[in-house]
This record gives sequence, C-alpha cells and structure tokens, in this order.
Amino acid sequence: MPTEQEHQPSVMREGFRVIGHAVRGEPGIFAGAVLGSAVYGVMTVGASWALGKATEEVVLPAFRDGHATTGALLAAALLIVGVAVLKAAGVIARRVLAGIMQYRMQARSRRDVTRQYLRLPLAWHHRHPTGQLLSNAGSDVEAAWGPLAPLPMAVGVVVMLVTAAVAIVLVDPVLALIGFLIFPAIAVLNFVYQRRLSPLVMKAQQLRAEVSEIAHESFDGALVVKTLGREDDEAARFQAKAARLRDANIAVGRIRGMFDPLLEALPTLGVLAVLGFGALRLSSGGVTAGELIQVAYLFTLLAFPIRALGWVLAELPRSVVGWTRVQAVLSATGSMEHGAARLTGSGGARVEVRDVRYGYVPGVPVLSGVTFGVRPGRTVAVVGPTGSGKSTLTQLLVRLVDPDEGAVLLDGTDLRDLARGEISAAAALVPQQTFLFDDTVRGNLTLGTGDVPDERIWAALRLAQAEGFVSALPKGLDTRIGERGATLSGGQRQRLALARALVREPRLLILDDATSSVDAQVEGRILRGLREGSGGSTVVVVAYRMATIALADEVVYLEHGAVADQGTHERLLLRCAGYRDLVTAYEREEAERAALGEDVRDLEDLPGEEVSA
Repeated sequence: MPTEQEHQPSVMREGFRVIGHAVRGEPGIFAGAVLGSAVYGVMTVGASWALGKATEEVVLPAFRDGHATTGALLAAALLIVGVAVLKAAGVIARRVLAGIMQYRMQARSRRDVTRQYLRLPLAWHHRHPTGQLLSNAGSDVEAAWGPLAPLPMAVGVVVMLVTAAVAIVLVDPVLALIGFLIFPAIAVLNFVYQRRLSPLVMKAQQLRAEVSEIAHESFDGALVVKTLGREDDEAARFQAKAARLRDANIAVGRIRGMFDPLLEALPTLGVLAVLGFGALRLSSGGVTAGELIQVAYLFTLLAFPIRALGWVLAELPRSVVGWTRVQAVLSATGSMEHGAARLTGSGGARVEVRDVRYGYVPGVPVLSGVTFGVRPGRTVAVVGPTGSGKSTLTQLLVRLVDPDEGAVLLDGTDLRDLARGEISAAAALVPQQTFLFDDTVRGNLTLGTGDVPDERIWAALRLAQAEGFVSALPKGLDTRIGERGATLSGGQRQRLALARALVREPRLLILDDATSSVDAQVEGRILRGLREGSGGSTVVVVAYRMATIALADEVVYLEHGAVADQGTHERLLLRCAGYRDLVTAYEREEAERAALGEDVRDLEDLPGEEVSA
C-alpha cells in the first residue's frame, strides 16, 4: 500500500501527463492561448512601468511646478490606455482559446468513450452499471480536462513572473532581495496546501460518480420503486451517499478556507516589507519615489502568478481521477474482432449452432454443448423452462456475445469471420424488453434511415398488426410517443419493436418472447403473417404458448442449458415428458380455472338454504 508521500508525486506526474496529452491534441490552440496569456503578463508588468513613468514624468513635476502640460497628460494617458488595451486583448485571447481547447478535448473524449461503448461486447456491459457508464462519459470527462481552463493562464503568467522579477532586480536589487524572501514561504505553503487537498478532492470525485450511479439506478427503476413502496428506502440510500459527498466537499472547502487567506496574506506582507524598507531607501536617496511605486506594484503582481499555478495544481487530483476512470473504459479489452467475409445469399438464412458453450460468469455455464440447425425459410420455436438459456441463445445468434466454445454459423460462415455490419444487415432481434426512443413512430421504425419509403413502413406495421393503432394516432407516423414509448401500451410497444425489425426485411428474424404482451389472437395473426408474408425469412421464436409453438415448423427444447430434444411439436408432445409438462401447463391452468368457474356457477344456482347447509 503506497504511503501518502509516495502517492502525491504520482498524482502530480499523472496530472502533468494528462495535461501533456491535451497539449499534443490541440497544439495550435494551446499556443495561441499561451501567447495571449504571455501578452497579458508582459502588459501587466508594463502597467507598473507605465505607472512609474507617469509618476516620474507627470505627477511629481505637476506637484513641484503646480501645473502639468496638456501634452504630458495626454502622453501619460495614451501610455496607460495602450497598455490596458493590449492587456485586455491578451485576456480575451487566453480565455476564449482556453475554453475552446477544453471543450474540444471534452467532446473528443466523449466521442471516444461512446465509440468504445459501442465496440465493447454486451458481456462487458453486463459487468458495468449504467450509472457508472454515464458518469464516465459525463462528470469524469469534465474532471479530466478541468485544468485546461486555467492552464494557459498559469503557463503565461510564468512570463509575467520572470519579467517582473527581472524588472524588480533592475530597479533596486536591495528591495528585490527583501521582497523575494517571501517566496520560499509561499512555495512551502502551496506545497503543503496541495498535499492536504489532493486526497480530499480525489475522494470527492469518486463519491460524485457513486452518487450518479445510485441516482440513475433509482430513476431507471422508478416503476419498481413506486409499485413496491420503496421510495423512502431509495431516498435513504441516496441520502447516505449524498451525505458522504457533502462531507467530502466540506472537507475540501475547509482546507481551501484555511489556506486561501494565508496565500493571500503572504504577498501583502511582502509588499509591506518592501514599502517599509523602501521608505528608508527613499529618505536616503537610494531609490526615487517612482521606482518605489514601481517595485511595490510589481510585488503585488508577483503573488498572482503563484496563485494561478496553484489553481492548476488544485485541479490535478480531480483530473487524474477522471482521466483514470475514462482510460479504464478506453483501454477495456474484449471488443469484438471482425473478419472480411460477406453474405451473398438471398431469402431465408441458414443457421447452424455447433457445440456452443457460454457462461456470463467463468465456470458457471448457461449453455452447454448446444447443437442444432435451422433450414432457410423455416420457423423454429425455442422452448424451455426459465433459466434454460433461451435468451442467451438469441444473443449468440446475432453475435451480441461470442460463445466460449463452439460456433454459430450463418449460411455456413462463422459469425466471427463476417465483416462489420454483415450480421445486422441480415439478422434482426426483437428482445423481451422493448425499448423505444423519445421520437416519432417513423423515427423509431427507421432509426434515422431517411431512405425507407412509407409503403415499406406500413407493410411492416401491417405484418406486426400495428397498422390500426398507428393510423389512429394524432399525426400517424409522425406522432411522438414519449420516452420509452410511454404513451403506448405494452402490446403496442412490442408491435412497434417487431415492425422496426421487419422494416429491414431481415433474412433471419429472432423473436425473444417478443409478443408476450399481446393477446393470443393477435399473436397468432402476427406469426401466421410472418410465415406467409415475411419474404421467406428464417424465423427463430422463443415461445411459451402452445398456440404459438404449434405454428412453428420445428421445436428446439432446452433444459439446463442443453438441447434435450428437437422435432415437431406433435412428436415432442409424445416422446418428451419435460416438454409436454411445460407447454401444457398453461392450458391445464386455464382448464382448472374454467372448472372452478363452473363449480362456482353451480353453487350460485342452488337454493339459499341448500347453500347454507
């Protein structure tokens, strides 16, 4: 475990490495911002020279002679105004360019993080909560590039620091020596300040991310929280973490509140010391009044460069934490490699699953040695009890995850050998949990693809049994449906999700219990329509209802992550007891309810006294 003394230099080194990365990323803008800051620094020192010059050439002669010429006053004014204008130009250039640099680096990092999210396989996302991923792309990116705003200022004021120090020495070395004694004290105070502040800022940044994770999880699970009456518990969980963040920020504020006044006071003490000794030098003729004013003013300026450097140093701990969290995403392994093979066939795709094994957790397989095939244009129902691996199988069929062992083939080609985009162009998955965007119906069906004609959209809606309710919407295809399709029922959302897949005219259509929220009659019409009008697509459907399963050409029955049997629905009913018990359970339950209803009606028909007896 590294000690605090060992940790601090590493934070500083890593912080400057992050800054170096930004400078290499935007060298031109950084150079312009530093140039603007350098102009500001030189003109700030120049202001002291102009003030001393005006004092010597205009103010003191005016007091001595009792009047001042218009030309002298105008010259002094132009000198001071000219320096001020150049100084303002430097400030504007520094701030504008520093802001551009910071926001460009933030935008670049967010794009890199988002692209990495899209490249990484679904298995990686399973291990990382959504709130953490949002924090990586949001507050962590902002923290990583936080020092870029004061950075050009800090670099530029080094010029001011050197220029002012040289000017002081040239004016009067004795006063310079007296004033410079204050800088070791300021440096030591700054060093102690950073060492005390860094671990507190790092802790606050980490807690900020944790608060974001809890907030996202609570809001995303609002339905569960409200329906189970857990609002107070979630509020308490959030409050506990937020209280820790509050305490961490207060600790940071305490350190800043303790050291900031000291850092402000030390330069003032230096100025007082210079004025005290300068008054003695003035009385002895060692310096003139203008030189004393110039030196005193320069010493007031020298405190600012040191503070500007302190601003950058104060941001480094947060920057390192944010950068580390962002880099953890950008350096994550497991992104899927793609081959160069292309799919050249048409019509329904041929699917082969060969001895596939897969588990989300090492050593805990979900699928074990699954093997089966689907001929082109056929409809296959995947059936099995809860936890048998049906949904995992659907993810493997569209390569959301890769098998640990074995292979999944499309038209005889291993999915891992296909070029990027080939699978999504040929196959479509409609998952159990429907997701719709806060967009129009058209936008949700085409997902931004502007070349899909309305005829094709309406054909997909008809096939998904969604044409009727979409036509009844206020603006039809152009009706906004709210976040996650909040204005629609569960069955309507499922039908739109199915239509979204059908618009692409896939050669392989996979339905993972995608019609569970619609009634059996509508589901039957959808599946019959797919068989008759899906353009010969191969259909793999995860199903539970017997009426749905009976429409399939063949059934693959899974048990404990393995294929227990495969064949037609009728044959499996006869020879597979596990399959028979599973698919007839729903019908048995319905029959029992019906029988119970008949018994109740029979009782209601009896005379009152017989019922009471």
